[in-house]
Amino acid sequence: MAPAELPRPDQILPHAGAMVLLSRVLAHESGHTVCEARAGAHALVRDASGCEPAWMGLEYMAQYVAAHAGLVGWTRGEPARMGFLVSVRRVELLARRFQPGQRLVATARHLWGGAQGMVSFDCELADGESGDLLAKGRISCFAPAGGAGREALP
Repeated sequence: MAPAELPRPDQILPHAGAMVLLSRVLAHESGHTVCEARAGAHALVRDASGCEPAWMGLEYMAQYVAAHAGLVGWTRGEPARMGFLVSVRRVELLARRFQPGQRLVATARHLWGGAQGMVSFDCELADGESGDLLAKGRISCFAPAGGAGREALP
């Protein structure tokens, strides 16, 4: 899908408010999704200089997976549903931190699983300007059948 046809992250993620870390969806196909975020834009976790620790890359990648699932549901007219992070494997954090305002671009590639049950994705997080790889890993999630959306959150 072309970027102009794609919804905003807050329309496809089961997150709300400051928990939506993604800025926009850049591309989506059945097997992969590419998204963008700005480090520190929502500043839930950062040091005195405004940098985010490298382990925040896991949350960014998890949200890219959630965006992929949300887009699959969105194309069917379904609301965003909650899923649960089950495991991260083969994770490599190649940067020590993310700079304030740094453009982060990630790709989530679907490996296996369906719309419900277990799913697994290979994810890569790169610097949006230089293209340098910042983090990568395999993320597995569980999406329950009939899972609740963000309206179930307190």
